[in-house]
Amino acid sequence: MKRMRKLYFAAALLAALAPFTMRSQQQPWSVRAANAAMARWPNGRFAAPTAPWKWNYELGTLLEGMDGVWRSTSDPRYMRYIQASVDQFVTADGLIPTRKLEDYELDNILLGRQLLFLYANRKDQRYAKAAAVLYDQLQHQPRNASGGFWHKQRYPNQMWLDGVYMAEPFYAEYAKTFHRPEAFADIVHQFELIDMHARDAKTGLLYHGWDESKKERWADAQTGLSSQFWARAMGWYMMALVDTLDYLPANDPGRKVLIAQLSRYAVAVVRYQDRSTALWWQVMDKPGANGNFLESSASCMFVYALQKGVRLGYLPARYQTEAQRGYKGILSQFIHAGPGDDVSLSGTVGSAGLGGDPYRSGTYEYYVGEKVVTNDAKGIGAFLLAANEIEAGEKTGARQKLK
Repeated sequence: MKRMRKLYFAAALLAALAPFTMRSQQQPWSVRAANAAMARWPNGRFAAPTAPWKWNYELGTLLEGMDGVWRSTSDPRYMRYIQASVDQFVTADGLIPTRKLEDYELDNILLGRQLLFLYANRKDQRYAKAAAVLYDQLQHQPRNASGGFWHKQRYPNQMWLDGVYMAEPFYAEYAKTFHRPEAFADIVHQFELIDMHARDAKTGLLYHGWDESKKERWADAQTGLSSQFWARAMGWYMMALVDTLDYLPANDPGRKVLIAQLSRYAVAVVRYQDRSTALWWQVMDKPGANGNFLESSASCMFVYALQKGVRLGYLPARYQTEAQRGYKGILSQFIHAGPGDDVSLSGTVGSAGLGGDPYRSGTYEYYVGEKVVTNDAKGIGAFLLAANEIEAGEKTGARQKLK
């Protein structure tokens, strides 16, 4: 009898929860993944409870994805999450105590986009003051002889693809918001230097890093280039192109430069899209090589950039097909859904770089040997960006059919 009562109550509980589970599963993937991230990382903190917590680019990437979910839903929970995540770092005077200016890290610029987002929506001057601090960093950022930003103070003369995404969209948005038109030529110049020096003529892809001094151990003695085409580095760069274009004035000559780059790199990226899964490999030009693997964050970044490029008219409509195929591959291979809003993203490389201590050699073996993790914050952020764009395209298509 007791066993029968337990079974009855279990069945009743499942029946009671079923509507909530079904409702959750009917939500867009962007909403489900955003809700899971907020539950997993309250106030945007994904470090261990005892670890120091500081201003960082991974949070910047995650919140970029959250911005899109807020825009598409107008749900105040996402705005509150973004604000709480940023407010823990910014004082009433607009200072960011956990950021070290003397490091001159471009990585520290990315989260500044959330300061501009909050300033636009909250009109709180402390966000404008904190954003001005980051803008000032860029005005004094060390540069190579060609005028390119060093990736960090401790990486002299080095430009990385990552750094273009970390700095340029913020730089452009700040320039537009606070009327600094003189910045746009400098912004476009950063892209031009990468395109001029890091692009491989044979593959059309970009090498991860370029050392103008040619002194770094990972740099080729003749070209100063690193040796591999790391997918996420290329993903950062593609996202930098489509996001920076949001802020360049319509009559700025740099628009044509960046759109031409986007068009050229879209061809290369799609050329190296895996035919069977529609995803992208960790080292892009070596599909199926020993140790190589399909990587989730880069795949999300490419889907985002291609789909956004189509939506805004920078790329031909045919790239939407490749973006949608890639998105289906991401859902099939990397997204794991539990009950309710329990959504995880697997297959993300935790980190990769060049030089440093311990030294990162930039070889093929180095990139494929880096640790792969589940629920990496920048991976989740990239997925939210991709999902937002795909879902926006689906809504547009549905409206067009109704007409």
